[in-house]
Amino acid sequence: MGFSGFRVFREGLRGNRGWARQWRDPEPRPAYDIVIVGGGGHGLASAYYLARNHGLGNIAVLEKGYLGGGNVGRNTTIVRANYFLPGNSEFYSHSLKLWEGLERELNYNVMHSQRGIINLFHSDGQRDAFARRGNAMINQGDDAVLLDREGVRAHVPYLDFEQTRFPIHGGLLHPRGGTARHDAVAWGFARGADRRGVDLIQNCEVTGIDIEGGRVTGVQTTRGAIRAGKVGVVVAGRSGQVAAMAGLRLPVESHVLQAFVTEGLKPVINQVVTYGMGHFYISQSDKGGLVFGGDLDFHASYAARGNLPAAEHVMEAGMTLMPMIGKARGLRSWGGIVDMTPDGSPIIDKAPVEGLFLNCGWNYGGFKAVPASGWAMAHLMATGQPHATAERFRLDRFASGHLLDEEGTGSQHNLH
Repeated sequence: MGFSGFRVFREGLRGNRGWARQWRDPEPRPAYDIVIVGGGGHGLASAYYLARNHGLGNIAVLEKGYLGGGNVGRNTTIVRANYFLPGNSEFYSHSLKLWEGLERELNYNVMHSQRGIINLFHSDGQRDAFARRGNAMINQGDDAVLLDREGVRAHVPYLDFEQTRFPIHGGLLHPRGGTARHDAVAWGFARGADRRGVDLIQNCEVTGIDIEGGRVTGVQTTRGAIRAGKVGVVVAGRSGQVAAMAGLRLPVESHVLQAFVTEGLKPVINQVVTYGMGHFYISQSDKGGLVFGGDLDFHASYAARGNLPAAEHVMEAGMTLMPMIGKARGLRSWGGIVDMTPDGSPIIDKAPVEGLFLNCGWNYGGFKAVPASGWAMAHLMATGQPHATAERFRLDRFASGHLLDEEGTGSQHNLH
């Protein structure tokens, strides 16, 4: 089914009764060539690109709940490519290019809005660091504009520029950054994968991974055993638990990252604004709600809900940066389970078990990586070789010391 403005208008007049199901709801088959465990953004994108880029069929995505019910629907929707270190820089640059053509590729409105991102700085040292980051972004082929205080004020005059502790000195503007509708991204990849013959199996929890002679042979699920020649584990905050089924102990910790949204308001925030000193970021949704978040809950947890101390910390940071936010009524909050690596960068690599592949460790930034993550994972599973943009996302880097410590925001296992 194609989508068009005319079709949306016509269905609106007819009570939206003419829409067909967007994907099938098949029963699992006894065997597949490839099984992807995890029906979130990364898992669905991996399946889609396996079929689209490599012409592979006989693929299943297994999701213990409903498609898109995990982190892909529990984030603050930010899309950006403002990374600094080689390894991360080219990967997220590739992801942003995929985002820019995603709606045409999927024929699905993912509401990608390149409204721009402003990262604030509050000292001379931060200015120098952001100038260096901006130059690295430009050298990578992306865009960056260094703003002084008045340049920032021209974009976001409602901030508290004279706050006592961290006055705003300027910011780094990433014009091609922005936001996208998280649910629509999952739905678009799901529909695209289904149209290429991928079986999307919902309410099918994986309870075991079958291994014979050091090679994966399939998975055990709540809907029966499924044989597979290759298995990809793409389960975000549950990565450590699922990998343990194959006898692996991954260098990840699972933490809860909360997000918040206010009541709908008139348009006031045109860009995404990040406040590094308070670890606070905010944008405004198309429905008018202010969407914001901050630090993760500083204890390991598998509970997809937040706690009050972290919520208070985020609210305090928001009030410090823009006191006007105190007049908005909070509508709801939610928590996503993020798997944190020690260096804050992801893992896309083969597992020590033959035929088993890992895609995990997305830390704070999994949503913006969805297209490139699926692209790289599909390339790895189809060819056995890492994609050029993901060559440094190796599992063994934590043993060799070749870390990608982009921002020092990864989990520090010795402190937990």
